[in-house]
Amino acid sequence: MRVNIPSDMEDYLFDLIDLLYNKGYFSFYENAEKYIDNFFNDIRNELPLKLKHKAPKYFNSYGKNLFYVFYKPNKHTTWYIFFQIKDGCYLIKHITNNHISGAHIRGLKGR
Repeated sequence: MRVNIPSDMEDYLFDLIDLLYNKGYFSFYENAEKYIDNFFNDIRNELPLKLKHKAPKYFNSYGKNLFYVFYKPNKHTTWYIFFQIKDGCYLIKHITNNHISGAHIRGLKGR
């Protein structure tokens, strides 16, 4: 299975390195890079192996027939990766986490 991460999603993740460092979530820039590298690698290598959940209708604005998986790098943060599966390819449509999302995230598994 192939995982396609659109360039705007890649840009978001790379910009997140600076944000995490500048806001003081990481004391060293290299640690912020490693955090995002690990997240990126998890998406690329592990997404097809993870238990998929049907996304609630709230997320239809990102695409129809969405699924999601979660990535929990620590006890404080859960990332949610929303995607479609087409012709054996996982197409990433949206990435969010429990810090930047509202009440609609509370009902998702992985919280």
